[in-house]
Amino acid sequence: GEALSAALRNPSHIEDTLRLSSAEPSAEFSGAVKTLLNIYHKAIKPVEQAFKYNELRQHEVTDGEVTSKPMVLFLGPWSVGKSSMINYLLGLHGTPQELYTGAEPTTSEYTVIMHGEKFRTIEGIVMAADSSRSFSPLEKFGQSFLEKLVGIEMPHKLLERLTIVDTPGIIENRKQQERGYPYNEVCQWFIDRADLIFLVFDPTKLDVGGELEMLFRQMKGRESQIRLILNKADSLSTQDLMRVYGALFWSMAPLINVTEPPRVYVSSFWPQAYAPDTSRDLFMKEEISLLEDLNQVIENQMENKIAFIRQHAIRVRIHALLVDRYLQTYYDKLGWFGDPYEVFRDIVNDPDKYYILKSILAKTNVSKFDLPDKEAYQDFFGVNPISSFKQLSYHCSWTGGCLLEKIEKAISYELPALLSRVSKSTDSPGCEEKPKNRWRRQ
Repeated sequence: GEALSAALRNPSHIEDTLRLSSAEPSAEFSGAVKTLLNIYHKAIKPVEQAFKYNELRQHEVTDGEVTSKPMVLFLGPWSVGKSSMINYLLGLHGTPQELYTGAEPTTSEYTVIMHGEKFRTIEGIVMAADSSRSFSPLEKFGQSFLEKLVGIEMPHKLLERLTIVDTPGIIENRKQQERGYPYNEVCQWFIDRADLIFLVFDPTKLDVGGELEMLFRQMKGRESQIRLILNKADSLSTQDLMRVYGALFWSMAPLINVTEPPRVYVSSFWPQAYAPDTSRDLFMKEEISLLEDLNQVIENQMENKIAFIRQHAIRVRIHALLVDRYLQTYYDKLGWFGDPYEVFRDIVNDPDKYYILKSILAKTNVSKFDLPDKEAYQDFFGVNPISSFKQLSYHCSWTGGCLLEKIEKAISYELPALLSRVSKSTDSPGCEEKPKNRWRRQ
């Protein structure tokens, strides 16, 4: 054992960079969470319910989600060191709590690692049944998925601030059916909710195949949350590492057309000392900047929550406007003799002929990138007959005002106001012990 312990690195920089010894969440923070929940219930949820938004995007926001900690998601092919990396971050190597790591495909599970008073394992069925947790919506993926979901609770400073999710390896050329649950949808559920997505690769066997491309496509619009990790970097020469780095970017080129490509971290995320004659200084610097990235997410979590709810509200509003527009068009075209079913089918199958999407774009503040595709509405109205909706103008009451006005007010005023209040309090010069965050755009 002594030779081994001699070859371990000193992990103290993890605690320092993540400031694990410092303060607790403030009263301001819990106040902001309350306000956010209040805006959500008052202005956004009623519109979701009236227009059955959940049937469209299957994204119901639960209270557990609003109050939950930031989530860090680990994705990547088999045996690239995802579980080892988590063990390393949490200092679990050599302890009984260590996540199992091995060469053969082990993690066929989604493992959610959370804070708890003592170490215990929770079955997925139990996690999904607990509505105070943010995982209750996972119930809709069915029993065979819940059997693949496991929660681990343990006391840990880092887990007081965030939740970590380890996912099954992305297996190239393996059919979805073999997994027994809708893999892509489950993946999408986690991607939509993650504050940071670590896509981990092993540079010695970088295989860019179909499932990986699919994954990149699922991450459209989430580019700012993605971090690519070339793990086990000390197992290659610098020259080979550069080659792999290039290949990775090349494979992403068609998938990521954003001004700023995702950041790539090159290092070996585990406790062993770096292999001799490798770029140790570089690896250490990379590791520290990855930890700073993680710290960012913890520090900006309230801002991220508000932005997430606002983004959600924007989508809900667009959905309501669209359903309203479909209804309007339907009533206009129905006339005296039209067969209601035929008339409606024509509108749903060819909304462009009726300028449905265009008319929404003409309304204020709708971006064409936020519009769902028309197929989504064919499915949506297939399940929800048009007769089950009322137009927006009917969703008004003398006492409560109009649903549309409320959600617009939340998007344009209330959420931005809450955001600026939160940003001010985190940047306040009053408390000097918190170092100024040099990564936040001034």
